[in-house]
Amino acid sequence: MIKTLIFDFGDVFINLDKKGAMQNALDIFNLETFEDDMITTNEHYEVGKISTVEFLEFYKTKFSTINETKLIDTWNYIIKDFPLHRLEFIKKLANQNDYNLILLSNTNDMHIDFVKETVPFFDEFKNCFDAFYLSQEINLRKPNTAIFDFVLKENNLTASDCLFVDDTKDNTDTADAMGFYTWNIDETKEDVVTLFETKKLLF
Repeated sequence: MIKTLIFDFGDVFINLDKKGAMQNALDIFNLETFEDDMITTNEHYEVGKISTVEFLEFYKTKFSTINETKLIDTWNYIIKDFPLHRLEFIKKLANQNDYNLILLSNTNDMHIDFVKETVPFFDEFKNCFDAFYLSQEINLRKPNTAIFDFVLKENNLTASDCLFVDDTKDNTDTADAMGFYTWNIDETKEDVVTLFETKKLLF
């Protein structure tokens, strides 16, 4: 029996443009692909190993002709709109109080700060959850098993009582292997608000 619903944030609630953001960054940096030191720096930032200041300093040093404002805009390009009907969905779930609700997101300070600036109901959204975990704050990221172990331990949960919803297959594959029920949502044609119809056999 499902007792806990664990949701990703990007492309589950808030829309992202991953491909567009990558191409935009490559165009800005005049690169064909991201270089290894950039990938490592991005990952370190996402788990809080480096600060926003250190992150920006790396890019300002590597691309000295690009100013800080442009770097921040490039980093936040990925974040798009947050459809209101998804807020209403999670609010309804929270009000019904039938499930423990957890958000588990690979994200960072600059992205969350941008969301707070552009999504007027962010606090209302956050307050719907019993726990709200961001990778930079807990120093762990998906798809590593450690982040799922952390959530289970922190909330005294059993994986087989949880349904995990995420748009990234690597993440749901890890959760699957650990005994979670999962929904690898296809953001191009599925919407989280159809959860109980799409996964009706679990409820």
